[in-house]
Amino acid sequence: MITFPNKIAVGSAHSKLILIGEHSVVYGKPAIALPFPTLHVESIVEGISKSMIMFDCRYYVGLLDQVPNNLAGIAACIKETLKYLEQPAKGLKIRIHSSIPIGRGLGSSAASAIAIVKSLYKYFEQNLTKDTLMELVEVAETYAHGNPSGIDMAAASSDHSIWFEKDQEVKHLHIDTPFHLVVVDTGRIGNTREAVGAIRETFKIAPKMISQSIDLLGQLAHQAKAALVEGETKQLGNIMNAAQTELVKLGVSDKGIDQLVDIARKAGALGAKLTGGGRGGCIIALAKDLNHVKQLEEAFLAGEASQTWHFTAGESPS
Repeated sequence: MITFPNKIAVGSAHSKLILIGEHSVVYGKPAIALPFPTLHVESIVEGISKSMIMFDCRYYVGLLDQVPNNLAGIAACIKETLKYLEQPAKGLKIRIHSSIPIGRGLGSSAASAIAIVKSLYKYFEQNLTKDTLMELVEVAETYAHGNPSGIDMAAASSDHSIWFEKDQEVKHLHIDTPFHLVVVDTGRIGNTREAVGAIRETFKIAPKMISQSIDLLGQLAHQAKAALVEGETKQLGNIMNAAQTELVKLGVSDKGIDQLVDIARKAGALGAKLTGGGRGGCIIALAKDLNHVKQLEEAFLAGEASQTWHFTAGESPS
């Protein structure tokens, strides 16, 4: 291994939001995801004169080989990346700085893995292709989600809104009419793997009901795409509400999410639904305009929300 004393390399990635299609995307239906640059993660790699890898993040500081189970996917991703680079797993310190809360359906694991792979390739001054990046990040995602659809890493690595179908080429979705979203944190960690498993188990008992909801969510994704392209914000809100109804039927919503969705609608949101795996995590609410964003945030924080963020999606580049 070539050592680079005092050398530092940095890689970064942003969060993501699923606008529509979470869960149904696992069954081959389309989904729409958005980059969420308000939240991001940074990986800093530096050389150290030790025969091990040190790892430093908000949740753990110590040897990479001794990370807790919730970081096992990240550790595996680091080791696999070093194999690709033909470098031994030693002589490095990797620090992670992230504003993305874990377990909220915002792509924390995918963004962290993307940032880490980028930083390691920069450190060893090697070119990184998109295909290699996705292959390495999938190592971490498989640990996190079991059998990931790939939407998290596709969205977290894209600067554009995307139209995603499992095992198909990811397509950029061009949105000219801006729309305003409020992202609301329930304050509770969701479990995507558990939620996906619960739907699978329910399918064994009530296949017709689950199939109907999955099919409808697929249709709603196509309708949402048309609404975005045509700038029909009110229609998009109606579609989000309809999607939430199906997610409730699938059993991935819960009392806390339902309460926040109710607050959103009472405060005049055009639409509101969970985003990500559900059973905790976050919801998204579609505001009428920027002034309404502030009103929604005030309503959420006066209610059950832990914290909120907002951003405008679909703005044309200046």
